[in-house]
Amino acid sequence: MTTATTSTSKAAADAAGGSLRFYGVWLTGIVVLIVLPMIFSSGGSLTSFSLIGIAIVFALSYNILLGQTGLLSFGHAVHYGLGGFAACHMMNAVVSHGWPIPLPFIPLFGGLGGLVFAMIIGWVMTKRAGTVFAMISLGIGELVASSSLILRSVFGGESGITTDRTALPKLLGWSFGPQLQVYYLIAFWLVLSAIAMYALTRTPLGRICNAVRDNPERVQFIGYDPHVVRYIAFCFAGFFAGIAGGLAAINFEIANSAYLGAIQSGLVLFSTFIGGTAFFFGPILGAILVTYLQLGLTNLTTAWQLYFGIIFIGIVMYAPGGIAGLLMMHRPLIRAGTLWTVIPSYLVAIVPTVALACGVILAIETVARFSGGDAINLFGIAFNPTSPVTWIAAAVLVVGGFVVARLTWRRIADAWDRAATVARDRGYLA
Repeated sequence: MTTATTSTSKAAADAAGGSLRFYGVWLTGIVVLIVLPMIFSSGGSLTSFSLIGIAIVFALSYNILLGQTGLLSFGHAVHYGLGGFAACHMMNAVVSHGWPIPLPFIPLFGGLGGLVFAMIIGWVMTKRAGTVFAMISLGIGELVASSSLILRSVFGGESGITTDRTALPKLLGWSFGPQLQVYYLIAFWLVLSAIAMYALTRTPLGRICNAVRDNPERVQFIGYDPHVVRYIAFCFAGFFAGIAGGLAAINFEIANSAYLGAIQSGLVLFSTFIGGTAFFFGPILGAILVTYLQLGLTNLTTAWQLYFGIIFIGIVMYAPGGIAGLLMMHRPLIRAGTLWTVIPSYLVAIVPTVALACGVILAIETVARFSGGDAINLFGIAFNPTSPVTWIAAAVLVVGGFVVARLTWRRIADAWDRAATVARDRGYLA
């Protein structure tokens, strides 16, 4: 009786500790969102944070398809863009008709715009998964993007639809003219959407979406229709993507054909896959990284899209679980206390890996700037793209860094195997 009571008490304590950690993570995230603009208060920082918040909502909506249901879409930007257009039209209607709808409710109409389109086209699209669904999504995306330049009454042609967020009724004295107020509006919808999407993953619907992703035939055997499950997930993804589009329309006060294009669909795919689809926080990390790189690289180089492609290929080849997968791999080692045995190997591998990365950057920039002759500034060192010395330096860094890095990566693999074996013996590794 004493042993049973002790085991029950321990289980209850573990459950209470897990709940405390769970709510602690969410509260920490909310506090960070509130405090962040107080630390970084410049206009550029607030704009960057707003764009990152929009990208996070968009990436999480895409992960409902890819990570939860196993649907690879090449046209998810359609719902994002239509949500943006719906939000702009709604804001203009509120102003012209004098409706008492304040700005914080506008993203909801953007979500409805994405949801309605998902309901219309989703039933046919989700009849099949895999390559068929991916190709149909690509075709639908390009069709809508092309139509946006033709249907001027709806999409405004090349100039798009403009609006004025400050013309809407104020809420608690906020006009949402300053970027700080827009940031807090985006942060509010980010928290609300993230909680809703996480809750969705914990429902029976979220679990059956995972089952459809892994084994649709078995789902049919237990009495569920995979087509219906995929359709419902597609509608949810369209709704939250529309919310992200509505937030973007509020932030930029315009919606145009760029919201609907393949580049926007590619960015959300990169964000979700690079961050990791197996964990809920993966798309969040990916959205932060991709948005930050997009904002930073566009000011530094004209070949910024090439860097995105290289990063994506590297993740696919060496870390298919994404950044979140790499981080979660270390969790059993931390709990078992064996991570310290791997850290020295990491430190040794840093130098050749950084050299390899610098060589790749130098090679790309040398090719990109060769015709113009613009100087390359790599970590404070100037290189002339037309000089043979630059080409030799790039070749040495790439070849030498790769060879040495491969040797150090093998050392990491050996150290990892030893640490994982100890963790498994201690019961911390499945």
